[in-house]
This record gives sequence, C-alpha cells and structure tokens, in this order.
Amino acid sequence: MNIAYLLNGKKEKSDIEPGMMLLDFLRSKGCHSVKCGCETTNCGLCTVWLNEKPVLSCAILAARIDGQRVTTLEGMQEEARELALYMGREGAEQCGFCNPGFVMNVLAMVREVTDPTDNEINEYLSGNLCRCTGYASHLRALHAFIKAKGAVDV
Repeated sequence: MNIAYLLNGKKEKSDIEPGMMLLDFLRSKGCHSVKCGCETTNCGLCTVWLNEKPVLSCAILAARIDGQRVTTLEGMQEEARELALYMGREGAEQCGFCNPGFVMNVLAMVREVTDPTDNEINEYLSGNLCRCTGYASHLRALHAFIKAKGAVDV
C-alpha cells in the first residue's frame, strides 16, 4: 500500500503493509523518540502529532497518515530543548524514557490552551506514565515553563 504524507515538515512517500502500526512505521523512518512502553495504549511514550493533535501512535494504523501531517519529537527539537531545560532544573528527567511523550503533550497544550488550569494540565498529561518520579517535579517544570512563556501567572 502506497502512502504520501508530511513527516516533520518533509513530503514523503512510502510503501507499507496494510496492518502496520504508526509506531513501528515511524521508528523504521528513524524517529526513535517514538517509543513503546506498555503495548496497551496507557503510557503515552508513543505520542506524536497527527495534524497538530497529540495521538498515540501505537493505536493508529500507518495507513491513516496518508495525506496527513505527522510530527514527532525529531521535528520539534528547538521547542523541546527549551522545555528540557526546565525539566532538568526541576529533576523531572531521571531516566528520560517518558520525556518524548510528555514533551509532545506539553507542547500541544501550550499551543492549544492559553491559561491552562491545573485540571487542564492534568488532563493533557493524564496519559503519560513516568515510573521514576511522583510527577511533582514535572508539574514544577511545567509551571515554570508556562510562566516563562508568559502564558499564565503561576
């Protein structure tokens, strides 16, 4: 099956198997930030943007990206680097395995919600599993990042 799509802003075409999952397809294209941590759509590690909206790539067939825009962390390096500084300062990146999915959801939230409440923040991050921290450091980093961006007075 042939598909045409935008991957991190670059037009591409590929021949795929009809049952191939987007997670596997993206990893085969060198997008190693897209990870599988649970195989049950519960961890958020495989989060990518499909037409600017966060989705779980382990739950979507690669065929669905035909004619669509897909963004992975590899395509968000500048924005991600800035957020990573805040995460590092707050100790929110102990092993770093969950960071790609977390960063993709945070960057989507910052683009979509102007003054996120704690409930909205929790909703955006509800699908991100981190086994190293208690999320307090993630929330501190996120509040500092949002404040620095001028999105909200925290």
